[in-house]
Amino acid sequence: MSKTTVLLLVAAAVVTHAQSCAGDDSQKPGGKQRVVQARARHGKIIAQKFHDAGLPYPAREIFLRWLKREAVLELWAREGHGAFVLVTSFDILASSGGPGPKRRQGDGQVPEGFYEINRFNPESLFHLSLGLNYPNAADRILATAPDPGGDIFIHGKAVSIGCAPLGDPGIEQLYLAALDTRARGQTRIRVHVFPARMKGAEWDACVAGHPALAPFWAQLQPGFDAFERDHLIPNSTIAADGRYQIAPAR
Repeated sequence: MSKTTVLLLVAAAVVTHAQSCAGDDSQKPGGKQRVVQARARHGKIIAQKFHDAGLPYPAREIFLRWLKREAVLELWAREGHGAFVLVTSFDILASSGGPGPKRRQGDGQVPEGFYEINRFNPESLFHLSLGLNYPNAADRILATAPDPGGDIFIHGKAVSIGCAPLGDPGIEQLYLAALDTRARGQTRIRVHVFPARMKGAEWDACVAGHPALAPFWAQLQPGFDAFERDHLIPNSTIAADGRYQIAPAR
């Protein structure tokens, strides 16, 4: 695909992104009222999902895992200091870009790496949204342009450029879970974004088909493997050259 074609597709997605919000009644209430309405519609539903997983609501800690190829966002939680439990999974209703990390503004890519939620936006153009701390230090070091881009969100609706649209019912449930867990005391809600479920024959074929990305994905693999094995969040740090370094959970 040529660079011109990619730019045209991104431009068209921007128009669709904006058009999807025009005249949407869910955008009329202010942010506080949107949260009140979300709680009326989905508060009991998300609480029941926690209870079905054997957890109180809100739990002491939540963790999000975003799998790009599978178009799934997993919500995990725990109450004590043991392993996390899968509470539910949300379908990601649209995406842009392809395999590999985001490296510049306007490339349409979904980031890959280890992030945190750093913004709660109840007045989003996409109903409700949770912002990632993209670009992190690794993204800034390895950017291929002066501006690595930003404003990567998990949000409502069903369109996206670099984000994860869960639809309004999905984001209402997730937003409430994040909001209520934060109110209980969680200060860091971590989000791991992987190119795919990094195991099995399909993953091996994906790596073989993208040799230029293999060294970067090798940095993410230990983080994926550690959580798959223990259901504990490994610790990630960023070296001076932008490489991710993974250590066991403490």
